[in-house]
Amino acid sequence: MAIFEVTGGRRMKGDIIPQGAKNEALQIVCAVLLTDEKVVISNLPEIVDVLKLIELLKELGVKVEKTGPEEYTFQADAVNVDYIDSPEFKKKGASLRGSIMIVGPLLARFGKALMPKPGGDKIGRRRVDTHFIGFEMLGAKFHYDEENEIFSVDGKNLRGTYMLLDEASVTGTANIVMAASMAEGITTIYNAACEPYLQQLCKMLNAMGAKITGVGSNLLTIEGVKKLKGTSHRILPDMIEIGSFIGMAAMTQSEITIKNVSYDNLGIIPNVFKRLGINLERRGDDIYIPAQDHYEIDTYIDGSILTIADAIWPGFTPDLLSIVLVTATQARGTVLVHQKMFESRLFFVDKLIDMGAKIILCDPHRATVIGLDRSQSFRAIQMASPDIRAGVSLLIAAMSAKGKSTIFNITQIDRGYQRIDERLNAIGAEIIRK
Repeated sequence: MAIFEVTGGRRMKGDIIPQGAKNEALQIVCAVLLTDEKVVISNLPEIVDVLKLIELLKELGVKVEKTGPEEYTFQADAVNVDYIDSPEFKKKGASLRGSIMIVGPLLARFGKALMPKPGGDKIGRRRVDTHFIGFEMLGAKFHYDEENEIFSVDGKNLRGTYMLLDEASVTGTANIVMAASMAEGITTIYNAACEPYLQQLCKMLNAMGAKITGVGSNLLTIEGVKKLKGTSHRILPDMIEIGSFIGMAAMTQSEITIKNVSYDNLGIIPNVFKRLGINLERRGDDIYIPAQDHYEIDTYIDGSILTIADAIWPGFTPDLLSIVLVTATQARGTVLVHQKMFESRLFFVDKLIDMGAKIILCDPHRATVIGLDRSQSFRAIQMASPDIRAGVSLLIAAMSAKGKSTIFNITQIDRGYQRIDERLNAIGAEIIRK
């Protein structure tokens, strides 16, 4: 099993370019199943989760060609739908969370889909009810084989309808939108997710000939079409990686410029890090972070402790709360981090406490961080990465620690961050992969 050996205390300096967005890529790659024409996707992050999904599509019969750096051409003109009944598909599909999003396109184009219960991060329950309730409202029939943990959906004549989603699930909305794009009639989705990645999917589908309005709002209207065509699409830079680099710069007292961030699609992310006391400056479409000896957490107007919590877009993304938490450990002041969505995502804080952080884990969803204000450096320790975002948070902690830390299970980090060690080493970090 691969590990990182991280020598802390190195200050980085230079430019870094964020990878393409993982969460957008998983949706966009699945959408190629909606047409038999060529689809070109650029800025596609070559990370474990995306590459595994591409391999799954190849097994389904999709022709895939790498045509340039982070650019791929897909053509789904010879899909073998029977493959979804094979043991190989069930095994590969179960190993990847993003595989759930092939269900909508398969249902729309071929009238049936099957999916093993998907895997992914061990961050708590991640229910998929919204996906299948939406498919049923479009007229599909849903069955769950509890013994084998297999979801199956049948629906050759999907019909548009009105639906009010029980939660604004990003992947759920994406799956339903893809299914509805070729359903007969008009589908209206209220309480739809409206993250930039979902907007990107809708823009791509419209470029393919879909008729989707309300993009960017929580009320989507989809007029079904009989056929979709090919297109070219460029994936946004990854807002989670951008936020990770902001926190990393503050923790390691580094001076970095994050290039080509698509700033207007970052929502409140820059302002949340500013409330932690981090100086950052927008320069065109770049973010410049100067080296800071100290940064101080803001308070509310009445002087009470700041709370940073996740929320549906345009609120703060849950994927960055782990980064906020670790960044706050060396700030001046106190913050309450409230992770509402997943009950196991804060369980990596024991490693930070072992390194010297002052954190009170109030319950599975809330942690109070009392910043050290650099009064003492973190201790280097051995630790394991439990999930993608916690893994990078631990990497940030190790980079700011005194001595050499070892991080096990770095496959979790590789699932979401492309060649992170090489890219950070290029601007002054010391990370050895073994």
